[in-house]
Amino acid sequence: MRRRRSAPIVDRRWGMPTSLGSRIPLASLIQALAVAEYLNFRHAANALGIAQSSVSARVKALEEDLGILLFERHARGVRLTEAGRHFVERIAAGVDQLDHAIKTAGMAAAGESGRLRIGIHALIPRSFLPKLIGQYREDHPGVEVELTEGTARDAVMQLRANRLDVAFVAGTPDLPDCHSRRIWTEPLLAVLPERHPLAGRSAVTWADLAGETFLVRHGGTGPQVHSHIVLRHAGRWPAPSIVRFDVGRGALLSMVGQGFGLTIVGAATSLLPTTGIAFMPFADEPEPVPFSAVWSPFNGSPALRNLLGLADQMRRGLGNDRPGSLSAWDGESGCRHPGKGM
Repeated sequence: MRRRRSAPIVDRRWGMPTSLGSRIPLASLIQALAVAEYLNFRHAANALGIAQSSVSARVKALEEDLGILLFERHARGVRLTEAGRHFVERIAAGVDQLDHAIKTAGMAAAGESGRLRIGIHALIPRSFLPKLIGQYREDHPGVEVELTEGTARDAVMQLRANRLDVAFVAGTPDLPDCHSRRIWTEPLLAVLPERHPLAGRSAVTWADLAGETFLVRHGGTGPQVHSHIVLRHAGRWPAPSIVRFDVGRGALLSMVGQGFGLTIVGAATSLLPTTGIAFMPFADEPEPVPFSAVWSPFNGSPALRNLLGLADQMRRGLGNDRPGSLSAWDGESGCRHPGKGM
């Protein structure tokens, strides 16, 4: 049976024939696929929940638009023609792709798929940050989480270059082009060799550490640590010696244990397995160290929104977000002036 091909529709804007596919209703394709599956108009109509006459009319109109016979009708149902078989195979693949696109777009809009790039200063087991990231990955398994470790300055530069979605940094940075939110705090601790004369005390003061040698890392929170030591010893005598090393956190703690000097850390570091060192609280630190999330105000990622929401929820569970913060961690975090003190 030969069908007359419909005349092409002309686009009024460009004066050119439009693509045939652009004027075929999606409902016609869906109904043709149902007929191909059941090989019966009545069964297809029942499956779709519409009248048989509507299915028959749409399929007939589709065949006329295409100029192709898709189905051979007979008393017991229909049979696909060779042309119909090729058409149905390709339309089925296209509808599957459309369905997948709709589902994935919906997941992305809800923050349930995609990628989230997080800048971190450290990831210490059993501390707040790995618990946050672990819970987020459990809640949103469809989101690919990428972690980048570095200093606060590095993180801010990557945020500005759109290479990170969010960074967790020490301090409460005040950046004109970024949003920030205080998430959690940690008490500040001094780290001494266990044989140090002060290691047996219940706490130390900054005056106790005057004249000591402090070890500081170049990476991680090292720049903020350096600034805080300088601030706390301003006007004291003898002045401390501060030595910077390009080593990891574990190596620096090992150096303390070997007598190279002292250092200061957030309380999460005391969760690491260590030997030969003592973690000492400060008796004269007015506030714990704050840690903040920093992100671009132009980042509308739903995945980021979900992470920040979870961080707020976990923070409220901790109940440690009391106001105030260490001035050195605020002003010298490397975020207010990324090129300063880093």
